[in-house]
Amino acid sequence: MSYFNIDSVKDRTFDAIVVGSGISGGWSAKELTGKGLRTLLLERGRDVKHVTDYPTTMKNPWEFDHLGQITKELKDANPIASRCYAFGEDSSHFFVKDAEHPYVQEKPFDWIRGYQVGGKSLMWARGTQRWSQFDFEGPARDGFAVEWPIGYADIAPWYSYVEKFAGISGNKDGLPQLPDGEFLPPHEQSCVEKYFTQQMSKHYNGSRPVIIGRCAHLTQPKDIHFQQGRGQCQNRNLCQRGCPYGGYFSSNSSTIPWAMRSGKLTMKTDSVVHSIIYDEKKGGAANGKATGVRVINANTKEITEYYAKVIFLNAATLNTNLILLNSTSNRFPNGLGNDNGLLGKYIAFHNFRTTISGEYEGFLDSTTEGIRPNGSYIPRFRNLLKQETDFLRGYSAGFGTSRMTNNDTSGIGEDLKNSLANTKYGNWRVGSHMMGETIPKESNYVALDKTLTDQWGIPQLKISVSYDDNDEKMIKDFHEQLTEMYTKAGFTNIKTHDKPDKAPGLDIHEMGGVRMGKDPKTSMLNKWNQLHNCKNVFVTDGACMTSNSTQNPSLTFMAITARAADFAVKEFKKGNL
Repeated sequence: MSYFNIDSVKDRTFDAIVVGSGISGGWSAKELTGKGLRTLLLERGRDVKHVTDYPTTMKNPWEFDHLGQITKELKDANPIASRCYAFGEDSSHFFVKDAEHPYVQEKPFDWIRGYQVGGKSLMWARGTQRWSQFDFEGPARDGFAVEWPIGYADIAPWYSYVEKFAGISGNKDGLPQLPDGEFLPPHEQSCVEKYFTQQMSKHYNGSRPVIIGRCAHLTQPKDIHFQQGRGQCQNRNLCQRGCPYGGYFSSNSSTIPWAMRSGKLTMKTDSVVHSIIYDEKKGGAANGKATGVRVINANTKEITEYYAKVIFLNAATLNTNLILLNSTSNRFPNGLGNDNGLLGKYIAFHNFRTTISGEYEGFLDSTTEGIRPNGSYIPRFRNLLKQETDFLRGYSAGFGTSRMTNNDTSGIGEDLKNSLANTKYGNWRVGSHMMGETIPKESNYVALDKTLTDQWGIPQLKISVSYDDNDEKMIKDFHEQLTEMYTKAGFTNIKTHDKPDKAPGLDIHEMGGVRMGKDPKTSMLNKWNQLHNCKNVFVTDGACMTSNSTQNPSLTFMAITARAADFAVKEFKKGNL
């Protein structure tokens, strides 16, 4: 005799489903559960528990087989992933391996991914700057892309909300292009960084500020951070290994454990989301709803459907685009909500292609001590108040310093130890990298390949994203302006470094494809991050971004997610979803 499991559908039904457990997915889970919704969190990768699953976090350099360096074999097997700054012997286990998750490069693009609980929040660079009204107004001012449906005033309270919980270190600098936030004490600039800050103030009358970076580190934890089980940043600068102290913000140390504590969260790992299930009978053909998601078990390939009235897509920009493109139905043959044909188009990224370096011969009686997980930052200063260059938008830049050393390492044993104990210092090194805002263009897009599939039978993503003439002009200006600034500061041996063959992607800041906007004809999402044509599906990761500014985007993802979740819960409780 056989029995039907009549409770099966009930067991797979929740109030909300969140796809992806990275920075934005963790916030979705925290907010939805905190406001009472029974939530299913789906992660395509393996489980990574805070502290327990950071295998290298406490290792000394000599405890690694290759002293932290990646082998030629590992590099040759992962030519894309190994180009990432954080990919090393101590962290490679957190990165997607090239052969396991192929994609189609119609144009060269380095797609860096982390498929595990926490996603890339385990390995991110932790820069956290607010956007300003200048950034939200960019498309309206110059006519490229479409107008944002929200402005700084809409998001400002949510910036404050997430900053207090995540823990952001920084200084209140009073800059209109970089609004101040709810800061923990800042890190200290080095003597040369302070000198450069003073020189730029002197030569540019405050129009080119240099500040200490703003980053997601607990320099002085508050009670809310201790409640999360997190402790003070130890300045180890080993963040890509996972921090056992919870000294920097990650989903693993913060939002996901908090959501678990609510008793409202169910998390399923090894769950590859194939598509969103759409029912056009729910409210009529023109106003149908998503009823759930179709999931493939990463190991067994078994297909399971889960159901909910609210769905948050937080799979990271390009995978969120892939899922929506693969969510086809009679109503949406070209992807969920894609009546206007814009899904997957207008992808933007940050131009990290170029750097500048130099030396400074002063402060030879000083050096740095310890390892600060931060640097200084030059906020955008081009095209702020008016269009003043032959390119649109602008760029920000990092600024870092270190003392050059010239140690004799030829000996062994006692001789080597004595040589290293008598460090010989040279001049100070100085350097900056550019973070340029690229313009979202229809020609920068992602699509589903028509023939190639991955190991789960899902179409591979085809990526066609490249630099343009605007980017080249911006690089030229960066070289000219930073050379001038370095010269005015008295730096020497100034050299610019550009790699025209360096593909987009290593910024790991791809955005767009499911952009927000005011008009359903020209955008995919409304001001609450709802799909215009499927109101119970929300997109709050980088895919929702209308343009991309010059700031690191993660803080904005967090704030947008918290704002959208608050709205979604209110609509859910009203019965509107």
